[in-house]
Amino acid sequence: MADTQYILPNDIGVSSLDCREAFRLLLPTERLYAHHLSRAAWYGGLAVLLQTSPEAPYIYALLSRLFRAQDPDQLRQHALAEGLTEEEYQAFLVYTAGVYSNMGNYKSFGDTKFVPNLPKEKLERVILGSKAAEQHPEEVRGLWQTCGELMFSLESRLRHLGLGKEGITTYFSGNCTMEDAKLAQDFLDSQNLSAYNTRLFKEVGQDGKPCYEVRLASVLSTEAILDSEMNSKLKSYEFQGSNFRVTRGDYAPILQKVVEHLEKAKAYAATSHQEQMLAQYIESFTHGSIEAHKKGSRFWIQDKGPIVESYIGFIESYRDPFGSRGEFEGFVAMVNKAMSAKFEWLVASAEQLLKELPWPPAFEKDKFLTPDFTSLDVLTFAGSGIPAGINIPNYDDLRQTEGFKNVSLGNVLAVAYATQREKLTFLEEEDKDLYIRWKGPSFDVQVGLHELLGHGSGKLFVQDEKGAFNFDQETVINPETGEQIQSWYRSGETWDSKFSTIASSYEECRAESVGLYLCLNPQVLEIFGFEGADAEDVVYVNWLNMVRAGLLALEFYTPEASSWRQVLKSTGDVAGGRALYEGYAAVTDAPPECFLSLRDTVLLRKEARKLIVQPNTRLKGSEVQLLEYEASAAGLIRSFSERFPEDGPELEEILTQLATADARFWKCPSETPSGQA
Repeated sequence: MADTQYILPNDIGVSSLDCREAFRLLLPTERLYAHHLSRAAWYGGLAVLLQTSPEAPYIYALLSRLFRAQDPDQLRQHALAEGLTEEEYQAFLVYTAGVYSNMGNYKSFGDTKFVPNLPKEKLERVILGSKAAEQHPEEVRGLWQTCGELMFSLESRLRHLGLGKEGITTYFSGNCTMEDAKLAQDFLDSQNLSAYNTRLFKEVGQDGKPCYEVRLASVLSTEAILDSEMNSKLKSYEFQGSNFRVTRGDYAPILQKVVEHLEKAKAYAATSHQEQMLAQYIESFTHGSIEAHKKGSRFWIQDKGPIVESYIGFIESYRDPFGSRGEFEGFVAMVNKAMSAKFEWLVASAEQLLKELPWPPAFEKDKFLTPDFTSLDVLTFAGSGIPAGINIPNYDDLRQTEGFKNVSLGNVLAVAYATQREKLTFLEEEDKDLYIRWKGPSFDVQVGLHELLGHGSGKLFVQDEKGAFNFDQETVINPETGEQIQSWYRSGETWDSKFSTIASSYEECRAESVGLYLCLNPQVLEIFGFEGADAEDVVYVNWLNMVRAGLLALEFYTPEASSWRQVLKSTGDVAGGRALYEGYAAVTDAPPECFLSLRDTVLLRKEARKLIVQPNTRLKGSEVQLLEYEASAAGLIRSFSERFPEDGPELEEILTQLATADARFWKCPSETPSGQA
């Protein structure tokens, strides 16, 4: 059997998102709006399979065919008849649920591959003897031949997401290195193009010079149409001795379905801001324009306090090994009014609390742009994983001038971070009951501070294209050096593009530090309803939880590469910032901590991240129904089997065709599945 690091255990926690009451309170038009936004999100989320590993689309297509033909109970009878034990069949269900939850065969938190915890030969018998294989023998056999080996392979390079020799990624062709990624970023910056909705493919020309294709995600391909903004970019370039070609049309048939449902949602928009927001998203996904997505995000920021909240696009760059390309994500949620009232109080106190942070006023925005901050009950969260809270948009220029929104995902917090006493590790016995009692409430406080005042604080020092600065060069002093500011962001540069590989984890650490610092403030604790001994317990458990989280995070450190998998902003001082980051992130066996040895203990006692079962919405006439599923691996599989009732087989064919069209960039899977063009 595989190393436990690379399997999901049979007893993995599985929870269902409860949004029944929030959905019940929606008006009929709000339900229709939420339904079509959810459909758009679920369709778009399929693009994540193509953003993860070469084999992920084939694995998804194979599993979907199996469980469409036979539900988990029916397939169980067949599997046991083929000689699987109950434990082995459960392991297969857990693996399938893991692929659906992570939208691929790599964990969304930690970027580690996971493989089925049963013999390959036994799984092959189940697949090839299944009803799906009986109905479509060539297609099922072809899919298995294409992805079977890679499904189980733990070859060194395939164990983790990464670039070049460090791992596997489909944001870049397999022959790309970190140097290629840096060159491509310089090229994108020179053309004022965002990397968020791109992938990079490298080929070597007959003259021996590398040729790079920068491919934008869009419904339209490269043919010329009346679309001046993007058309002017779609051409070949010579840059620093290399050829670059900007194309578009990545994920085209998937994005076409996203656009169709955004158009339908527009008919039920509650405000003009929502209509304009959706119109810009449609423009963005149709033409491949990040500028249009920015415009949509501007309308989204202005749409204050909606009953149905949503966001969709190429958003978070955590899983790009270079840290610039966004994974597709879409969520739809309803407001939780009780918790939102506390967050509104926190927002009202934000300007005063920002003054408590340990840096000079010049390092804060000239004017605090009061954001929306709501607690939401999630109806749909499509992508590779569900966070506890979100602070978006991620566009630095919008955040500095227009503001942002914060959301805390209340029904996610309620289930994803609940803890059983017997599974609590690395705590003193006397701390365990306290931890269980206060972890949830302390996490509410931490998420609120992390999102609003962590991600929401700080100013980027920028020199624009005309040479003007947004800070006073003469008077602003760097508190670290006592000297004038020596570095800043030039026009077109962003936090992600400058800090690249460490940008996401660095910013998360900054936000967590703000949360830890400000949770000591009595005013903050009072906002959340904690005083006296209760307030002290909340602070203690918040810090205790962060220390424990740091220890558990040793799981995500790779000793072979001395690197972390996923984990001095204002001035853009990359050298100084990287030195600080690497100093704190170093993992050695030096006493007294002996972190490398501790890592072995952490791996032995680690608990797998919970899987979350989400509901579906179904349109019956003009009425939207909410379909819920049991909290189990089988329930999660059923939710996916019923997610695309009209076009499931078509989607699987689209995914395998798109994967096959680019398969040469990773050498394998190189075979085209039978019956797939």
